[in-house]
Amino acid sequence: MARIGIEAGGKGRAMRHRAAQPFLVCLAAIGLLLAHPATARDSAPQDAVAQDPATPPGAAVAVAADVRAEGAVTRLSLTLSRPVDAKAFLLERPDRVIVDLPEVNFQLPANAGRKGAGVISSYRFGLFAPGRSRIVIDLAQPALVERIDSRALGEGALLVIELSRTDRASYRKTALKPMVEPEPLPASTAQQPVPPVGDKPLIVIDPGHGGVDPGAIGVNGVAEKDVVFAFAERFRQRLEETGRYRVMLTRTSDTFVSLGGRWRMAQKAGASLFISIHADTLSDSSRVRGATIYTGSAFASDAEAERLAAKENLADQIAGVDVVEDPNEIAGILAELTKRETRVFSLDFANKVVNSLRDVVALNKNPLRSAGFIVLKAPDIPSALIELGYLSSAKDADLLVSDAWRDKSSAALVEAVDRFFATRLAAQPDAAVSP
Repeated sequence: MARIGIEAGGKGRAMRHRAAQPFLVCLAAIGLLLAHPATARDSAPQDAVAQDPATPPGAAVAVAADVRAEGAVTRLSLTLSRPVDAKAFLLERPDRVIVDLPEVNFQLPANAGRKGAGVISSYRFGLFAPGRSRIVIDLAQPALVERIDSRALGEGALLVIELSRTDRASYRKTALKPMVEPEPLPASTAQQPVPPVGDKPLIVIDPGHGGVDPGAIGVNGVAEKDVVFAFAERFRQRLEETGRYRVMLTRTSDTFVSLGGRWRMAQKAGASLFISIHADTLSDSSRVRGATIYTGSAFASDAEAERLAAKENLADQIAGVDVVEDPNEIAGILAELTKRETRVFSLDFANKVVNSLRDVVALNKNPLRSAGFIVLKAPDIPSALIELGYLSSAKDADLLVSDAWRDKSSAALVEAVDRFFATRLAAQPDAAVSP
């Protein structure tokens, strides 16, 4: 991984007239957006997921994006409310261009970035960490960043990222260069509010994906990151209303958190239970639907579980983070015994979730499965990953954005949590709730 020394500013070649054309078309849109900032949110359907954008005052607003290929050169242009500083670097396996920006409020169409041109196969964007946004460009073939130019034009600004084709050897050589500056860790655990220490069990709810990683996209156009965040918020409220638990979320806004950072956050906070919330898609069938509950395992229970784990484990790469194996992963006889006990507790909780949901929501024909999910690797915290349904199913997709469905399914999950802790406390009345 390497930062290639390309930064926005006046160092690039003079901007061509045709690159500025999308900007001129969007000047009126910028003025309208700044005058009526709530318009885009107010036009969303009533069942759309409400996220707290928490955009800082003065943050640039992106209102349009355009990809164009001309011979060996491909340009990604973003129309902004003001210029921003931008830096780029390359990653391999897969090939990606990572563009880091100050926090930007992306007011772009829902399908922006799904189709590319030239050397760009697709791109995604979003909040990477508090105060910092990121654009991740997936490459169809090796390419280098020739220029990043961000400058004021009229009432707004235009950010142009210019890429040119190259060969594998040149790409690898550039990607292997030392980084100009250290890469800060995204969304550290210190930024998440941890409930005060007490006798009540701490339950950590993990809304999957977030920020630059949207997760799956439903047939209704809704992003998985929004669906699961809304559900996690409702689930948190229901747990807190019981008065029996302390509750913490791994993310409290639309920001990115690494897979390992999620379970380590729970571990550092002393969690008694970790529940990761997701919503899957299948490209080959729109008829498959229903909730599925997964536990962590070195070996997948079936091919579908293995496929899903492999897909979910790519979240860090999707956000432009290099995946590094943890050399301090727990090992030894006592550690192995702890992990075995934790797996037993995890399976017990997963069974209780299946039983609680069975009469309330549709379940997958094989609702209890296991696979090697990175997010479930905490060796000492009972953990489960709940796929609420399939966003590739029109019926599931409609239910997942329904307040009524969220109410009854989150209530069923609270019942499963109650049964889980009641069983453990009855079996070990003098023991702590954590293994």
